[in-house]
Amino acid sequence: MDAKKRILSMILISSLVLSLAACGAAASEEETATPSDGGGAVEEEPAYEGERSIVLSDSGVTLDGEEVTAGSGAVTVGNDIVYYEDGRDESYGEGTAEDEHSAEEAASHTVVSICEPGTYRISGTLSQGQIAIDLGEDAEDDPDAVVTLILDNADVTCTVAPALIFYNVYECADTENPSYDVDTSSAGANVVIADGSENSFTGSYVARIYEEGTTDKLHKYDGAFYSKMTMNVSGEAEGTGVLNISGDNEGLDTEMHLTINGGVINIEAANDGINTNEDNVSVTTINGGTLTIDAGLGAEGDGIDSNGWLVINGGTVFASACAEGGDSGIDATLEIIINGGTVMALGNMFDTVSADSAQEYLTLTLTQSVEAGSAVELTDSNGNALFSFTAPKAASMLLLSSPEIVSDAQYTLTVDGEEREYSSDGGMMGGPGGAPGGMRGGFMEIPEGLESYLETAEDMPDEIRSWLEGLLEQQNTFRDMEPPEGMDVQQDRPEALPDGVRETPPDSGEAALADSSAE
Repeated sequence: MDAKKRILSMILISSLVLSLAACGAAASEEETATPSDGGGAVEEEPAYEGERSIVLSDSGVTLDGEEVTAGSGAVTVGNDIVYYEDGRDESYGEGTAEDEHSAEEAASHTVVSICEPGTYRISGTLSQGQIAIDLGEDAEDDPDAVVTLILDNADVTCTVAPALIFYNVYECADTENPSYDVDTSSAGANVVIADGSENSFTGSYVARIYEEGTTDKLHKYDGAFYSKMTMNVSGEAEGTGVLNISGDNEGLDTEMHLTINGGVINIEAANDGINTNEDNVSVTTINGGTLTIDAGLGAEGDGIDSNGWLVINGGTVFASACAEGGDSGIDATLEIIINGGTVMALGNMFDTVSADSAQEYLTLTLTQSVEAGSAVELTDSNGNALFSFTAPKAASMLLLSSPEIVSDAQYTLTVDGEEREYSSDGGMMGGPGGAPGGMRGGFMEIPEGLESYLETAEDMPDEIRSWLEGLLEQQNTFRDMEPPEGMDVQQDRPEALPDGVRETPPDSGEAALADSSAE
């Protein structure tokens, strides 16, 4: 399927997701300067102080109506683009033949460079080009080195590198005191999706290039829409602007924090859909908007992958991971925190959702995988449909969250009109009558019946089966252990067990999968 057909299919998925957007909680206004929940009253187009207009064209680029040329100035054009060069030996970098590009291909691109702080409205088309923002090496520490891009019907395609990249702007992150509660309002990289516009960025990546004479990183840019610094992405008052991102590796990436406040964002990617990649520091925060992510179109890839925290406060998120292997719809190295919004994440693996989350959720492991194109619906005990969507690819695990999910309620899952059995973090097997949900993760408990469940479960991915078999083996090992001499197990056990730990497994007689991460 070519990029245009995939984007069209994602727009169709988005129309389904939008029907659920009303279930989302209101966007937080604490994370960025201009948050939006993707909706709201119609207002006049905002006036941005000092706004300048960049119009893109293959025949030439203009700034405020004047032709842009090479040389110095707020905006310049040229053909100097960072890419992974062909014909290099192993001392050049870590790329393979698949990552290489010729000098002729690179030179065919028009690079529009923004070199001064300010607000720029971008429209028009570059069929071979890149938008690059670089305010200089000292910009990282300069709070005034801030660029805001208003995307207003912009279309950029780059085949050798990201279609848009922020190189050097102000970095607001505090790397010395990492936390999931970050304020990115002063970030130097800002993108606003203009109401009523449709914008498309189709990009590539740059494999790791070494600093000369070393193996230290000089360049490595994995996503089609990329920032080396913390970035905010917002919509305008109506939240009707659309940003389509298509990547032959990853989609929307930052090397530090990413905050999404509004707009309609559709991402398709061969690998991760969204990635924030500073280990144990980066925070991906979603306050609003409608995100439809079709990731893992290659051999692997999570829908959203944060190397630190993922915090969802509002908006609607529909994220699908690679159909093969152990990838997650949403994934975080440290914690996933869901405080609001509507979340539908499909994959073949779970990451633990934090017990600090303010909103309930369901994690469902299916005895039979959902196939691509299947109509999936979750209903409550009164027959009300809480979630209804079409699976873009096969998946064996679903994570669902909305304000309508409550603890100890009964839910029924149907696929193409037929009820499906599933295990949930509620600790009981689903199927006719459903299973209780909304119980947030705590201790992993291995219920009775797991061994027989593994023998009868169909279409379970090998990675998940191996993980469950490992848990069963650990349980049997601990069960057979003798206590140390002089220790009375019953006498020495605590008077009260920690919260979330039950003395006995549930009485279902069937296996259940607790909400635990399988890294």
